[in-house]
Amino acid sequence: MKIFKALKIFTAVVFFLTLPFLAQASPLDQVSEKDVRALLSKMTLDEKIGQMTQVDHKSLKDINDIEKYHLGSLLSGGDSDPNGGNSLKEWSEMVDRFQRRALKTRLKIPLLYGIDAVHGHNNVMGAVVFPHNIGMGCTRNSQLIKKAAEVTAEEVRATGINWTFAPMVGVPRDKRWGRTYEGFGESPEIARTLGPAAVSGFQGSDLAAKTSVLACAKHFIGDGGTTWGTGKPAIAGNAAGLDQGDVRVTEAALREIQLPGFAAAVEAGVGSIMPSFSSLNGSKCSGDKHLLTDLLKGELGFKGFLISDWAAINDLPGDYKNQIEQAITAGLDMVMVPDKYPAFYTQLKELVEQKRIPLSRINDAVTRILRVKFAMGLMQKNYRPFSDQSLQKRFGSLAHRQVALQAVRESQVLLKNNNKTLPLSKGLKRIVVAGANADNMGNQTGGWTVSWQGKSDDITKGGTTLLNAIKDTVAKTTEVTFSLDGTEAKGADAGIVIVGETPYAEMFGDRDDLHLSEADVKAVQTVKALGIPVVVVIVSGRPMILDQILDKTDAIVAAWLPGTEGQGVADVLFGNFHPTGKLSVSWPRSMKQVSINVGDVAYDPLYAYGFGLTY
Repeated sequence: MKIFKALKIFTAVVFFLTLPFLAQASPLDQVSEKDVRALLSKMTLDEKIGQMTQVDHKSLKDINDIEKYHLGSLLSGGDSDPNGGNSLKEWSEMVDRFQRRALKTRLKIPLLYGIDAVHGHNNVMGAVVFPHNIGMGCTRNSQLIKKAAEVTAEEVRATGINWTFAPMVGVPRDKRWGRTYEGFGESPEIARTLGPAAVSGFQGSDLAAKTSVLACAKHFIGDGGTTWGTGKPAIAGNAAGLDQGDVRVTEAALREIQLPGFAAAVEAGVGSIMPSFSSLNGSKCSGDKHLLTDLLKGELGFKGFLISDWAAINDLPGDYKNQIEQAITAGLDMVMVPDKYPAFYTQLKELVEQKRIPLSRINDAVTRILRVKFAMGLMQKNYRPFSDQSLQKRFGSLAHRQVALQAVRESQVLLKNNNKTLPLSKGLKRIVVAGANADNMGNQTGGWTVSWQGKSDDITKGGTTLLNAIKDTVAKTTEVTFSLDGTEAKGADAGIVIVGETPYAEMFGDRDDLHLSEADVKAVQTVKALGIPVVVVIVSGRPMILDQILDKTDAIVAAWLPGTEGQGVADVLFGNFHPTGKLSVSWPRSMKQVSINVGDVAYDPLYAYGFGLTY
């Protein structure tokens, strides 16, 4: 009960702190509905359907199809880079080429180009990569989250892209879920506070400004609360997990836990929302009229448009035509096809002509899309929807990296510090660094970095690995050596063992066992056997089970997935910055507690929600 009362007080405080983000006028309210109606009246049914269609650029069979199908949107999925490479120049040239083609259409309506810039402009080589949201949630710093979104928006617009599928404002409730790190934390209060801050940072005070991008709150609704065993198996033959599973709760519980983040995002003026792949009590969210139309558009008053997740309508009952009918009737406004666009275009038109979908529903969907495009300035006379050379000068810049550095510092959570082991002295004679995550940029940035699932290698340009950051922080007289398994630690004065997870993203990240790997455990044991102070740094997208190493450590730091600026971790280890991070999730003692959350009746985690030591 004490925890529950504390949470209630915390709710009141964070809600008050969120008010500046909620109070600002929605950019959609500034749009002239007369102008939207005037443009809509000029459109043919074919042009309206084109605005409702989103295609992945890799699936675009011919660039002329932008005009042939009157396409309103393109996207780059997780592995959908430019054909020529992955540099800032190649991204900019690709997006500009598509926009030039869109401006040749009869009505010259620019494209919305979407991308998953979920922790920086993470698909592009050399971009600043921020900590994933689970770490950002530990900062409890709304202004920092807003600033990080502003930096991300600048780097996104530098490439000509104008829409990010972020922030994720769902509330993860089971640490086995592979998307746990995408959420700010396990409580609705964190989503309700930090979600609007991110929306405000992305969209700015003027959605038409050259540094603003359209935000997308996702995934509506409940995907953080799916039931284990109801999701899709990541690999054929594997047991089903949580991803794209079924949320089995009452509507009251759904409203209490999963709805507040979306309500706050709507209040903050978010222009787009993505329905979830998941089901609610057996009903797929992307085809549920009660959720999409009655609750979201009706009760919450959402004025933007709904974009489906990747080919999500394919999971609805029936053949493709029936799937289209259910999704559009339920309230979807734009469909991420992403490859079946000729069939989608043709069959949606047939459904209207057959009066299975009323023209009024099409007009509503297109009105919502056009309203956003007007708010973004895309329909202004002489507007040029291209990459911005002035912003490209700041892409990956030191100023941007400083914001990410501060985010890393504030996201670190000190879980254990026996005998004041931390901060370590910078003047020790010798420090040994061990563990597979010590010198691996791919591991510390995690999934959704350059590639969809991420990779365990030197995946991007810029930034600092944890090992190099440690070397850069200590005194010139201090020797820092690296030993992967800790076997070469003899003679050291202290050991830093950096353990945790390797990269993953949705589906492939579902795990039924969150114990550290055998190699990680052995590395900790090897260093501890030398009788020196042992600091363990955990690089992971969720809490790990620590029972095998807990008594073999003197200090433990949860570093989460810090992104490219590893210096922020070293700053905490050596006292340049005293830790301020507080857990945004409960840290379970064992696998039996993986679904433990603050407010539970029997609440006894290893480390409680909100826990965090300092020096």
